[in-house]
Amino acid sequence: MSAADFETLLSATQATLARIASEFSPAVFASSLAAEDMVLTDLILRNKLAIAIFSLETGRLHAETLGMLDRIKETYGSEITLFKPETAAVENYVASHGLNAFYDSVEMRKECCRIRKIEPLNRALAGNKAWVTGQRRAQSTTRTELNAQEDDAAHDMQKFNPLADWSEQDVWHYIRSNNVPYNPLHDKGYPSIGCEPCTRAIQPGEDVRAGRWWWENPESKECGLHVVDGKLIRIKSATN
Repeated sequence: MSAADFETLLSATQATLARIASEFSPAVFASSLAAEDMVLTDLILRNKLAIAIFSLETGRLHAETLGMLDRIKETYGSEITLFKPETAAVENYVASHGLNAFYDSVEMRKECCRIRKIEPLNRALAGNKAWVTGQRRAQSTTRTELNAQEDDAAHDMQKFNPLADWSEQDVWHYIRSNNVPYNPLHDKGYPSIGCEPCTRAIQPGEDVRAGRWWWENPESKECGLHVVDGKLIRIKSATN
């Protein structure tokens, strides 16, 4: 991509974020603290946009990921709001199935994701008109039909994916050009980062999300945050 093309892409993303802040308040950004989300964090905080930022602290994150919270505070003077799973739900899951039962089946893994991610996400989104994600179409086979703006009927709000058209190269070009802090795991072969026991480094040539739930088929590799009624489908584009 030429410099001019990237500037056009960036301007479109900035315009989308500005529109979210002005037309869909209150709005929130769900950050995983990974590279794409640090691009959006930088754009939101540097431009002082009225979009609150939160992250899901599942209780199983890498130390490097948690360290990003301090780096964001040091760089931008802002703190990220954390939403954690219900303690009783986690304890019941572990007592009934074991700490790492998510390795046993897709159903057990999705139940763990439901407890540690989906339920906290629902609390984080409550009362807002829109939410923002760092998803990109090129990330995986489950995201090839990703829309920049979607009607999220499940949460009764608009969902925005401002980086839908960005490539991995675009993400890193922005990070390096603007000295954006990023998770050091990215330098160790982790292009996509989730919970520690469910994420591994990838090998050269592998899909960028191959390290997420690597023991499962590619078609099942979503935690449920971006799935409707348990199905791996895209929700309707708001611009269609």
